Amino acid sequence: MKIRESHSVFRSTAIRVCAIAAAGGLLLSGCTNEGSDPEASGGSGGEAAQAADSAGSSGPTCTMDDYGVDKVDIKGAKVGFSQSEPDSASFRAAETKSLKDAAKDAGADLVVTNANNELPKQISDIENLLSQDVDMLVIAPVNSDGLDSALNAAKKKKVPVVTIDRKVTNKSCDDYLTFIGSDFVKQGERAADALAEATDCKAKVAVLLGPSGNNVTDGRQKGFKDQVKAEYPDIEIVAEQTANASRSEGQEVTAQLLQSNPEIDAVYAFNDEEGLGAMAAIQEAGKEPGKDVKIVSIDGTKNAVDAIVAGKYNAVIESNPRFGPLVFDTLSKFYSGEEIPEDIIIKDGEYTPDNAEEQAGQAF
Repeated sequence: MKIRESHSVFRSTAIRVCAIAAAGGLLLSGCTNEGSDPEASGGSGGEAAQAADSAGSSGPTCTMDDYGVDKVDIKGAKVGFSQSEPDSASFRAAETKSLKDAAKDAGADLVVTNANNELPKQISDIENLLSQDVDMLVIAPVNSDGLDSALNAAKKKKVPVVTIDRKVTNKSCDDYLTFIGSDFVKQGERAADALAEATDCKAKVAVLLGPSGNNVTDGRQKGFKDQVKAEYPDIEIVAEQTANASRSEGQEVTAQLLQSNPEIDAVYAFNDEEGLGAMAAIQEAGKEPGKDVKIVSIDGTKNAVDAIVAGKYNAVIESNPRFGPLVFDTLSKFYSGEEIPEDIIIKDGEYTPDNAEEQAGQAF
């Protein structure tokens, strides 16, 4: 069974069993994954450790002529990469390494800058890359808004821009070529399904939100809340607060929420760092993470997957950071005259107690 089909089976099974349990209490085990494929809880097989692969695309398309740029041979090209956050974050480290490896394989010269999560610095970084006469730009945006001046500068120099992992609100095929990343709403929906599976469809949930001002936070919040509202009437969201994708803030916020809402028995975290912070707070509160308080998050870091293996965590929806090969494949197609879609959506896996030990080596 393919990974996408496995996720679909898992989702439909969880929803069906929860609905039956809510309607009549007919299933003693509550929300289970009975009768489905062993991978149905989400195992990503070898795909989790591999480069991000396209799961589909959407939006209008764009060609070289549409974008108004000249053809460039990627081999020997100078490519600028504006990273948004320090590589001390596992996701960013894996993302940067993937771009470096793919550039080397393509014979391109990759010039990397890091904005340290500061928008003004990212704008300055991009302008600096353009002053070095890069042939193309890859940007992991700090925010979805605010890069107008930098994108305008790239447009004036006829340098195509590929954005990864966060989508900007600017116009595709004008301000930027394409966005390559996950379906963040779908990630939130899948996290809701995983939490329903872990809690037998009944929980008082604290939601730890990500940083404001980007489509990742918005999508993961919307997907989770909409799925809970639509499919899981006995799951109640009792608190929501941002923890800014930080482990320390995740710990601090969760500690506060557990004090003010002692009935909380599940946490949905924007990313693994927040979830690991929540795990520490739950332990400090004298409760057992993964049992007394369930934890589901999004990313796929090794620390979180190891916590699943240890029984202290319940599920992680993968957000694959290995964009490099897909970025350079997309640029190659673009310069070969192919039409490039506005959005290129990647495949993401999932880690659960059923597969975490086997798949732990594929986490980043």
